[in-house]
Amino acid sequence: MSDDSPENVLFVVLDTVRKDRLGPYGYDGGTTPGLDAFAEEATVFENAVAPAPWTLPVHASLFTGMYPYRHGADQENPYLEGATTLAETLSAEGYRTACYSSNAWITPYTHLTDGFDDQDNFFEVMPGDLLSGPLAKAWKTMNDNEALRTVADKLVSLGNVAHEYLASGEGADSKTPAVIDRTRSFIDDSEAAGDDWFAFINLMDAHLPYHPPQEYVDEHAPGVDSTKVCQNSKEYNAGARDIDDEEWAAIRGLYDAEIAHIDDQLTRLFDWLKETDRWDDTAVVVCADHGELHGEHDLYGHEFCLYDQLINVPLVIKHPDLEADRRADTVELLDTYHTVLDTLDVEGGAPAATGEEAVALDRTRSLLSADYREFAGVDEADRDPGQRASPGGEFGFVEYSRPVVELKQLEEKASSAGIELPEDSRFYSRMRASRATDAKYVRIDRIPDEAFRLDEDPEENSDLADGEDDRVAEAEARLGKFEAAAGGAWTDADDAEVTDDSLAEMDEEATERLRDLGYVE
Repeated sequence: MSDDSPENVLFVVLDTVRKDRLGPYGYDGGTTPGLDAFAEEATVFENAVAPAPWTLPVHASLFTGMYPYRHGADQENPYLEGATTLAETLSAEGYRTACYSSNAWITPYTHLTDGFDDQDNFFEVMPGDLLSGPLAKAWKTMNDNEALRTVADKLVSLGNVAHEYLASGEGADSKTPAVIDRTRSFIDDSEAAGDDWFAFINLMDAHLPYHPPQEYVDEHAPGVDSTKVCQNSKEYNAGARDIDDEEWAAIRGLYDAEIAHIDDQLTRLFDWLKETDRWDDTAVVVCADHGELHGEHDLYGHEFCLYDQLINVPLVIKHPDLEADRRADTVELLDTYHTVLDTLDVEGGAPAATGEEAVALDRTRSLLSADYREFAGVDEADRDPGQRASPGGEFGFVEYSRPVVELKQLEEKASSAGIELPEDSRFYSRMRASRATDAKYVRIDRIPDEAFRLDEDPEENSDLADGEDDRVAEAEARLGKFEAAAGGAWTDADDAEVTDDSLAEMDEEATERLRDLGYVE
């Protein structure tokens, strides 16, 4: 951190936004004039690696500085526990903190919002009395009982399921202006009180389903009726629904319209910060938690794979210690945790509660440091698995546990179409990957591994896992080192069955609550 480091941080996650639909990454669809201008005074990172391909584990990594295997927040354990969050650390240091989003995973229920002085999830599905009453008790009971965890997995996904069926022009997408307004009020209140601040916002527009405001449809998807195109990725992935080229074009147009809506609202916040003379004293991080597939590799959405459309995400940072330039070196999203600590001159590492883990500032993981990703200089005992596996910092690492919530929905779509999904498929697989700028290796526990030379085959069409390419071999070796340091490779496939048999073990009240919510009959 330099003497002129900003006193405040605005951290923005563009949920489900793939980088090749943004102007700073070469897209000419006119979706992001605001981000284009922002990129002119910021650093654009071309090879940012997300630690997972979906929201919960990625945000847990952003908030803890830990890889998913360590923080444990995933679909088979769908809440963060035993880890001190970035917000808890900053709040303890006197910073005022806030988190605003309309993503159903970023709530007190999953503990991702622990430590924020103010938080709001603008897409509330479950009434507050349920969150604090019998359902909350049932939630904890289910997660503490391994036999009941499948039900808990489904319960925590309720918000996203409801988002799928209920979102419209007046639904989740319309919450983005409210997120921006609430952020402005938080900043005003913080500065009126003389407090420095950290504001985290997640903007959900680009997450399925796509129902953008009509003005953006008219510009980016003229003539498209969002209710007439396939908005359910599970139908397509299960083989229950075909999508032709014309429909894919319509879907991508709606996606562009959603991104344009985000861009307009984010620009409104940026312009306000400039007009109120706060811009220069605010570090700004803009990234996506993961991307999205629109038919590439015969997949739709962001499940069941670790292709680059999902895990090579946009990352753009404005900070006086970073040049307004482009960088092609490997960075990892979990490094932003250390970058925020470094910006605000907070060392971290102090647990917020007895028995918790807290990650201290490591300047080899701060983007502001001259020693960034020089992991060989870190004491061996202090290195995390990524540092052990890649001392030179050229590889990033990704983890994907078995997606039990998506599996249940996928199986239902397949069954309704008379399709039986093979258990030895990517749908039931756990995956880990190592990724450098030129090569990637993906370990998969139920189907053959995948590997690609990204410099020669950026679309990942030619699988080289069985070949003799030196860089692919290096990527596999680095992944093996990461796996060893993270507790071992996932070599034995989990039981493929995803059932509701555990409902029989639940008490009557908890079962009745799930029945009210539509999860059981």
